[in-house]
Amino acid sequence: MTNDQLAIGVDVGGSHVSCKVYNLYDKKLLHNGLLSMEINNQGSADEILIVFEELLHACLSKIDLAQLAGIGIAMPGPFDYKNGIALFSGENAKFVQLKSVNLRTELAKRLVIEEKKIRFINDATAFAIGEYFNGSLKGTDKSLAITLGTGFGSAFLSKGKPVIESASVPKGGVLWNEPFETGIADDYFSTRGLIARFNALSGAKVQGVKEIADIHASNEYAKHVLDDFGTQLANLLSPWLKGFEAEKMVIGGNISKAFYLFEKSFKKQLSKLGVYTETSPSCLLEDAAFIGSAALLDEDYYKAIEQELEQM
Repeated sequence: MTNDQLAIGVDVGGSHVSCKVYNLYDKKLLHNGLLSMEINNQGSADEILIVFEELLHACLSKIDLAQLAGIGIAMPGPFDYKNGIALFSGENAKFVQLKSVNLRTELAKRLVIEEKKIRFINDATAFAIGEYFNGSLKGTDKSLAITLGTGFGSAFLSKGKPVIESASVPKGGVLWNEPFETGIADDYFSTRGLIARFNALSGAKVQGVKEIADIHASNEYAKHVLDDFGTQLANLLSPWLKGFEAEKMVIGGNISKAFYLFEKSFKKQLSKLGVYTETSPSCLLEDAAFIGSAALLDEDYYKAIEQELEQM
């Protein structure tokens, strides 16, 4: 096996940090399994860093370090992705104790590897890049990836390169803060939004989207909120899909598992609005973020997107 062939892709969520090893040359995840650890996003900086350290030590122990290209980490924002500095200030109530901590420096010291071998990217963008390298967006000129779950993530890609500043995409290339109805898109196109609408309409109480999906066939309220979700998602996305001339769109996140239940209303509304972008749920799911973050260690690709990392 060639030196510098293996990259560790890390996905940081609200309750877990997970990683897998990716072969940059073969463009395949290694079949040595997923490693994941719970993380307290309200913990101290040291508590959080210890979880990173333990998880990555475990992952590094499974490979020949002579073949390590580095570690790519998919992080939620706000974050200085180019310099590896956390900017969390409480607006998303997570990882506040990491504010101003240079994760690159801290992790390099704890793992005893060079700082230049640790790189960072936005989690939704990592998902999109993973889909471009190994998934539904492979070979596309212009595409959009969205993640629907705890929050609403998005990334526009032009030949696999994130588009951050362009008249054809929203500011920063993100959709979560776009005005929608009485709030913003993140309030509506998220787990909490879907649950809140079902609970308000039905008078019942559910805790997750799966519960709504499970009763879709027999419950008029479940059917209504999912049909409406598809219609409203099309309304939000159609101007951007049209303006960006996106050929394909892929949907990830937990809500994507229920795509088959709102696919009809979504595609019907897109067609009504004159948009014919090919759309599908992700087959890679969480693997896309591992691949997209690991791809940062592909030197040619990293050089191509360095400027975009500074703008994220």
